[in-house]
Amino acid sequence: MEKGNYTSVKEFILLGLPHAEEMTIPLFILILLIYVCTILGNLLILVTIKMDTRLHSPMYFFLFNLSFLDIWFSSVTVPKTLANLLAVRKAISIPGCIMQLYFFHFFGGTECFLYTVMAYDRYAAICHPLRYTKIMSKRVCLQMAAATWLTGSIHGTIHTTLTFRLPFCKSNLIEHFFCDIPPVLKLACSSTSINEFVILVNNGIVASTCFLLILVSYGHIVLAILKISTAEGRRRTFSTCASHITVVILFFGPPVVIYWRPHSVHSADGAFAVFYTMVTPMLNPIIYTLRNKEVKSSIRKLRGRRDLGG
Repeated sequence: MEKGNYTSVKEFILLGLPHAEEMTIPLFILILLIYVCTILGNLLILVTIKMDTRLHSPMYFFLFNLSFLDIWFSSVTVPKTLANLLAVRKAISIPGCIMQLYFFHFFGGTECFLYTVMAYDRYAAICHPLRYTKIMSKRVCLQMAAATWLTGSIHGTIHTTLTFRLPFCKSNLIEHFFCDIPPVLKLACSSTSINEFVILVNNGIVASTCFLLILVSYGHIVLAILKISTAEGRRRTFSTCASHITVVILFFGPPVVIYWRPHSVHSADGAFAVFYTMVTPMLNPIIYTLRNKEVKSSIRKLRGRRDLGG
């Protein structure tokens, strides 16, 4: 180890999913199917929104951003996981680990902020219907979307910079299937107290604030729905929010378990990580398709055009 340079680790070894050796081929096939469904499902949403002018509204503009994000969020970890399932030596270079950690938190952070913006959009649509087009103008939507991407980038940069300023001179074995903050911090040979504080503030307070803002938005939405006189009107109004509520629960639930315990890397964490890195991006287009009549109608319309063209 060179004097003045405490980083003796030249590459990391990803230990992968817990007990993966016992079922390598079935896991490979399952994860590959999930990834293919994720890409195809989100591409379908992107094409549908792009092609159908009826979906050129703020709600679907943000859904377009979400589907685009889900494709990249899943692609940060899944291809490398698939390759490592079949590889004898599951190595990842230092630059590769840096890039993976950055983009994971960039896309994940952007998605967190985007869910908050989507909740505000539903609040504006239901609680202020007469002023909705003015509140959520095209310019405002573009500014909100740009802000989510910018803050996501800042979020990823902060975590990546703080994590890889640390010297790594212990083991190079990462007890995870991708480079994430808690397992990487375990390999540092200096104090990680600043990192843990930032995790608490950035992942804890920021995520909690986003979730709180979403709850506030839906609190106002619920009050507005209760004022609707007919049961059918209440049902139809709530149905426009149901998909968003479902994906918010799926997105915020698993990471809370992991990032509020930065020192721990348990086999259960691997299962939680699989869920929010692989399963949730696949479920989002399914949830929005199955629960949204407008999207289903647009997909049928596009299918009809294709059949006529054929």
